[in-house]
Amino acid sequence: MGDRIAGMQLLRNFSRRLSKLGIQVDLYANFPWIYIAAINGKQVKERYEADHGFTAFWYPTKLDEPVTFTNRREVFKLIRKYVR
Repeated sequence: MGDRIAGMQLLRNFSRRLSKLGIQVDLYANFPWIYIAAINGKQVKERYEADHGFTAFWYPTKLDEPVTFTNRREVFKLIRKYVR
């Protein structure tokens, strides 16, 4: 259960750190995927590892596994694209 809490902390820290840089990220979930819906109010149209949106995080099905980035490099590449 501790890994689940740590995973939620990852999501909170991710959002909080970006907001300190002036970047607002809207996330939504469809278990087990966590998608980026919008960046600074611009709807994300790209798809990554899903048919329904840009998958930023993976919420594992096992209780002892933490929430993880799908691909950190791709997530930040997308954020840089929408912030410009």
